Amino acid sequence: MSAAPFPDVVLFDLDGTLLDSAPDMLATVNRMRAARGQEPMALPALRPHVSRGARAMTAAAFPGLDGEVPTAMVHEFLDVYAQELGRHSAPFAGVPALLEAIEAAGRRWGIVTNKPERLARRVLAGLGWEERCAVLVGGDTLAERKPHPLPLLHAAQSLGVAPADCAYVGDDARDIAAARAAGMPAVVALWGYRLAEDDPSSWGGDALVEAPRDLLDWPLA
Repeated sequence: MSAAPFPDVVLFDLDGTLLDSAPDMLATVNRMRAARGQEPMALPALRPHVSRGARAMTAAAFPGLDGEVPTAMVHEFLDVYAQELGRHSAPFAGVPALLEAIEAAGRRWGIVTNKPERLARRVLAGLGWEERCAVLVGGDTLAERKPHPLPLLHAAQSLGVAPADCAYVGDDARDIAAARAAGMPAVVALWGYRLAEDDPSSWGGDALVEAPRDLLDWPLA
């Protein structure tokens, strides 16, 4: 497949798509477990839950809760995570080259995440991406969050482009649902975080890609 220009704007999810943040999340839940006299959790047990947010990760770390996570524990998770943020995580292999290629093609890229905006902005600052990222929409930036299309529509509008002239890349079914509802081409990032029973081929994405480097070859099959 021959190389072709990227869409006008490529929007990305953050955790599990651009950033391998699972090690930060693991440090967070293990501090919570240690505070309760429990043994550390292993990374493979937590990793599939990372894209589903603080409540889902807390539920995975404390199975005795049977999924009923008190709001206070969600706040505790976010407070501890704010201290661990960026200490153990890194972009997935191939992501820096992908972002550079998008910029070199004269296109823009941005992030639409369900992570709280203040934490997402800290991540960008730590990576040196704050000046390069054209738009950042967090999970609490607007009244709605993914899978609602509003965050993606807001990102496109703020950049002055039509949704159809963007593409959205994410590793969770909510990402693909949001993109489809927004009228954006949707790309499934297969390198991200998902449960064993998840079937990305059923999410309705326009393309499924195995690694960030595969996005260098646009349009995607």
